[in-house]
Amino acid sequence: MLGKREEKALKKLRKELRSGLYSFLVLSILEREGELHGYAIRKRLEELSGGKLVPSEGALYDILKGLKKLGLLQDSWAEAGGRPRKYYSITEMGKIVLAQLREEIRVIESVLEKLEGSE
Repeated sequence: MLGKREEKALKKLRKELRSGLYSFLVLSILEREGELHGYAIRKRLEELSGGKLVPSEGALYDILKGLKKLGLLQDSWAEAGGRPRKYYSITEMGKIVLAQLREEIRVIESVLEKLEGSE
């Protein structure tokens, strides 16, 4: 059982950790699955993580907006089920940046494995 201070620290660090991770995951999902609307991206994150990594709708749209501003995503409107939806897709620049991020993730995985092996 965590006390109030521990809960506060965990919440802050979890938010920081997930912030960049969500961007990486969104780019990865769009590279793999193609064009998706925001709700579909959120559902996919939920499925892949067993419900453990699901950003709020507001946080997800902030991430999408930020990735678009960086030139890593593009968006377009299309009708789905009789209503307009904004669809997102990864750009060529997004694919290049994602490949570099994957290398970074591999380094992080390696360090984590080494740390776990030294326990």
